[in-house]
Amino acid sequence: MADRFSLKDHLFNADSLADLAAEFAAGVDGFDADEFLALVLPGLQGRELLQRLEWICDCLEPQLARDFPTMATQLEAAMPPPLDPGRTDDDFGRFIHAVPGILAVRHGLETHAPRALDVLHAATQRFSMEFYIRPFLNRWPDLTLARLADWAGDENYHVRRLVSEGTRARLPWAKNIDLDPLVPLQFLDRLYADKTRYVTRSVANHLNDIAKIDADLVVARLRAWRDEGRQTPKEMAWITRHALRTLIKQGHAGALELLGYRADVVVDVALHLSPDPVQIDASLELDLVLTAEADTPVLVDYVIWFQKANGTQAPKVFKLKTAHLKAGKPLNMRKAHRLKGDATTFRLFSGAHRVQVQINGVVRAEQRFDLQPSDN
Repeated sequence: MADRFSLKDHLFNADSLADLAAEFAAGVDGFDADEFLALVLPGLQGRELLQRLEWICDCLEPQLARDFPTMATQLEAAMPPPLDPGRTDDDFGRFIHAVPGILAVRHGLETHAPRALDVLHAATQRFSMEFYIRPFLNRWPDLTLARLADWAGDENYHVRRLVSEGTRARLPWAKNIDLDPLVPLQFLDRLYADKTRYVTRSVANHLNDIAKIDADLVVARLRAWRDEGRQTPKEMAWITRHALRTLIKQGHAGALELLGYRADVVVDVALHLSPDPVQIDASLELDLVLTAEADTPVLVDYVIWFQKANGTQAPKVFKLKTAHLKAGKPLNMRKAHRLKGDATTFRLFSGAHRVQVQINGVVRAEQRFDLQPSDN
């Protein structure tokens, strides 16, 4: 059997740490790469991904200056060249280059915040500093927000992306920030017009976070941005769809209308499920026939209400299709939904379930089915 892939071993190993050691040896006078590797490599085992980053920094510190201003200069001198400025997306960098962010927080946060922010500005051009800007937002909000306002116009798109990504209220894996989640809208109002997808994706993800707090505000902001015309129509349409994805699943009327899907359209839906009952690990077949009185765009989702351990039901929304219905012309759709018994996100329980079909966020059909244990 092949060895199971290990992300932490892929990111942090003898080769990657040799690269890091060579960078510090080239940039920091007196840095002993062999001494660093002899210390750091044995300690990788037994540590998880983020713990390994902290350990790497532990092993670098003995060979770096104790005063942060000097350390900051060393960190900048050891940085590799910036990521390719000719690219516009999917250029995240290498995890080993998170080191300056960790050390800037450890040694610069309390007494040398402006100099530490300089380090983050340089470092994020090699690896995103989205995790490491957040302690500065919490400790020095005015200083950090002023710096971010300046960075929103930076010539490097990685710096501009950091302004959006680092201020997200719900940034995955990251520590919480105390900042009012609506404050960064001042930055998004500038960044949505960016010419790089790496930045606009962050803006859309950020708006999707805010939509969970104030949905109507997000819809209004997107409408205002569209009307301003500072972004190309194609990219503005992409930002809008991506930013509204949670609201679309929820059937938010304003979000659907902004995308051109009216909630008040007249659509008839015939729904048939098979087999019934269906076993866990088998597929439930959904057959739909949609008919409209007038030509209309439709966004079709289906909702499965799953049994929970306590006997209640909880819904989960799945995307099905976008289409344009022609008046009086039926549209047939079919979907096979596998009811996986080994899903990692939630557990299936046998018993009564139901399926609803949403057209432009409005439930138009519903049917029940029974789920039974697998024979296997």
